[in-house]
Amino acid sequence: MSLLVVGLSHRSAPVSVLERATLNADAQIKLLQDTVAAEPAAEAALLATCNRIELYADVDKFHAGVAELSTLLAQHSGVGLEELTPYLYVHYEDRAVHHLFSVACGLDSMVVGEGQVLGQIKDALATAQELHTAGRLLNDLFQQALRTGKRAHSETGIDRAGQSLVTFGLEQLSAGTAVEAWAKGKRALVIGAGSMSSLAAATLARAGVAEVVIANRTPDRAERLAQILTEGDDTDVLARAVPMDAVPAELTRADVAVSCTGATGLVLTAEAVAAAVEGRTGTPVAVRDETPAPAAGGLAPAGTDEGCPLDLSAVQGATGFSVMGEAAVAGMDAATLEQHAAWVDRGTVDRRDSRRTPEVEAELITALAATVAAGGRLPERRRPEPVVEAPRPAPVLALLDLAMPRDIDAAVHRLLGVRLVDIESLAEASADAPMAADVDLVRRIVADEVAAFGAAQRAAHITPTVVALRTMAADVVANEIARLDGRLPGLDEKQRGEITQTVRRVVDKLLHAPTVRVKQLAAEPGGAGYADALRTLFDLDPETVAAVSRADDRDTSDSTENARNRGRE
Repeated sequence: MSLLVVGLSHRSAPVSVLERATLNADAQIKLLQDTVAAEPAAEAALLATCNRIELYADVDKFHAGVAELSTLLAQHSGVGLEELTPYLYVHYEDRAVHHLFSVACGLDSMVVGEGQVLGQIKDALATAQELHTAGRLLNDLFQQALRTGKRAHSETGIDRAGQSLVTFGLEQLSAGTAVEAWAKGKRALVIGAGSMSSLAAATLARAGVAEVVIANRTPDRAERLAQILTEGDDTDVLARAVPMDAVPAELTRADVAVSCTGATGLVLTAEAVAAAVEGRTGTPVAVRDETPAPAAGGLAPAGTDEGCPLDLSAVQGATGFSVMGEAAVAGMDAATLEQHAAWVDRGTVDRRDSRRTPEVEAELITALAATVAAGGRLPERRRPEPVVEAPRPAPVLALLDLAMPRDIDAAVHRLLGVRLVDIESLAEASADAPMAADVDLVRRIVADEVAAFGAAQRAAHITPTVVALRTMAADVVANEIARLDGRLPGLDEKQRGEITQTVRRVVDKLLHAPTVRVKQLAAEPGGAGYADALRTLFDLDPETVAAVSRADDRDTSDSTENARNRGRE
């Protein structure tokens, strides 16, 4: 069996796809159960966070495993396989181990170095254990990942390279001002009472907000979180819980709101946010005008068709489109291209020119193709002037959306007087975040831990064979002592014991060096074949070896169950 991971994250997929592929709790359980029920997989665990969905499995066939896991992810996420496939990544064996350990250390996070992912990995393991979909391999893998992550945070300064998504989001909202100075005295609304929302509430309380209001569909969880904040020794914040239907009224009072729920639809629409701001300011909320201003020189603004020969209906709304840019002329026939160029240069050319012949058209097209081949792009006759964006008023309401799928309507970005930071804008901002020098140290830790994990797994692979060999040797000794008893019935107990001990010592000494050495060799890369060689040389019964492996798996399962039960006490 071999380790395989199939997944998608903020690094491989746009937020719009991640949003649609999000799995609720029931879907996650069903996915794990269906994965272990599928033929290629014997174990399964799912790491599902706000910016990644990764399915880990122990499979006996690589290609069949990739196909099966990809299909199951598509089925349970509701995103078609053909649409999902371009955004999926696959890691196998040591690369899969390296990937999870990097994730655990925060190297693959949207905010490098953030430690919250460790809790999410712990939850993923607990769920797999609860559902009995994690066996020896995934138990060892995820526990080692947790140890690796903790080692990275304790032995390096990776924490300085990044922080939690909550802290990073608040820094984006504060727009260059220290979060403590920006938050001091503000009224905060937190929608949701899960781990991310709880972290947001605690972070805001420590930052110095005057009040934290928690709204949640389950009132008990909101009240418990409010009580924890109120009784905390490190803050003097006023915290209270409200029902979800009180959100519109509380939003009118709030200076900052953080939302992170498990809802499948929008929690705050653009209309609701506009109504809250209007209720607070007493004036209607203006909507940002997204139409670019006219370019210098009196030319028509990009996207209009004042005299342009190009039919804009097919490309209206395209990102970055300019009737004077290369996107506009892509695929244009030669006659229209010349007409378009003349229009850009404020000249005139009659498209119905009778001198246009197929030969002339062919020459123009050939010349255009040559230009593209040489320069890799279509020529522009004039660059569009940069559009100057009108300044926006200072926001009266700051919103942080940490949910996936999103809780807050993206249209809120266009509301003047409101600042919205969501997963998509966080991804853009984090792309330019500086990397700390400690990241290199963490990468070395990951490499060391991956090598150690691989060696341990390879050594464990040969252990059942070594145990079976020693069991066979013990049986041989027992049979020979029984034969000796038949031949020499007059031996007393002391003599019989001395002979038995002598034979056992001889067998142990003969087996000691080979078994120790074979474990060392098996732990090295490429050492998987030593177990087969040992079985062949000593003619070991494969079923005996398999029985030892099954017994080891049962011991691992029992230990995991006992540890989990102790955690509940």
